[in-house]
Amino acid sequence: MTLLDHPTATDSTDAPDVTVHRLGSRIGARIDGVRLSGDLSPATVAAVRAALLEHKVVFFRGQDHLDDDAQIAFGELLGPLTTAHPTVSTGSARVLALKATKGMAANSWHTDVTFVDRIPAFSILRGVTIPAYGGSTVWANTATAYATLPPQLKALVDDLWAVHTNDYDYANHYTEEGDANTQFSRAEFASTVYQTEHPVVRIHPETGERALLLGHFVKNFVGFNSKESSALFNLLQERVTKLENTVRWSWQEGDVAIWDNRATQHYAVADFDTQVREVRRITVQGPVPVSIAGRESRVVQGSADVYNRLDELIS
Repeated sequence: MTLLDHPTATDSTDAPDVTVHRLGSRIGARIDGVRLSGDLSPATVAAVRAALLEHKVVFFRGQDHLDDDAQIAFGELLGPLTTAHPTVSTGSARVLALKATKGMAANSWHTDVTFVDRIPAFSILRGVTIPAYGGSTVWANTATAYATLPPQLKALVDDLWAVHTNDYDYANHYTEEGDANTQFSRAEFASTVYQTEHPVVRIHPETGERALLLGHFVKNFVGFNSKESSALFNLLQERVTKLENTVRWSWQEGDVAIWDNRATQHYAVADFDTQVREVRRITVQGPVPVSIAGRESRVVQGSADVYNRLDELIS
């Protein structure tokens, strides 16, 4: 395996065709030499996973051969998959089709599906129809966001908990022009209400890193009122989304992005006018987050068993 600017290279005989190009000092890499499929060798899968854990989000160009079934087959090499979404249906048991011609439900900073207890480990997104301009996606590293907090803020957040829920106006997000995103109705998105208390600082189950668990599903912080929660949320989110802590990807059709949902947030930029933009996502199951003190997240409302099969989860 050949790695460019990649300090933790594995033996070059393990996956000789895989090349990892670092895109930023804190987050992001492009991987060349891999044709994604369900038939990849264990060495290639291990190389992809290692790059993903280090760089938090990795990108592949030229994967036009993939369809839904092949995307699923590849995803299963990284672990058992979730269903498409806890509440939203786009016609597939495993694949969430995200199609828009203006605003998008994802054009605010979030980590995927944090309103359930077993947050996905990885998300795999495939570019199907990409506009001629605009429609990029930005990712932020929540592990370096925590690592670079001043000691005073670390002392505050290390034992802080937050309530995450899908029961608010996320599904009817409005653009700056006043146009509603109508891909998902609020009634569908919140057809089953979920609320979960998560630690604001979770321990990554594979790397051992500490990462901030925030994003737009946060309703409030435990022990803080709404006004206090809003002020604290904005303070912490600004640390996560600082430009030096992000990477931006300009999509081409056939691109695939994979991100570590346990150590990132992302934002889909709705700047493509009325062009069609369609991407398709599958997600790999993850375990219940654990705090620094070893406490697991707690379900307040709603069972996510329909989304995650406990008997399929590999910790």
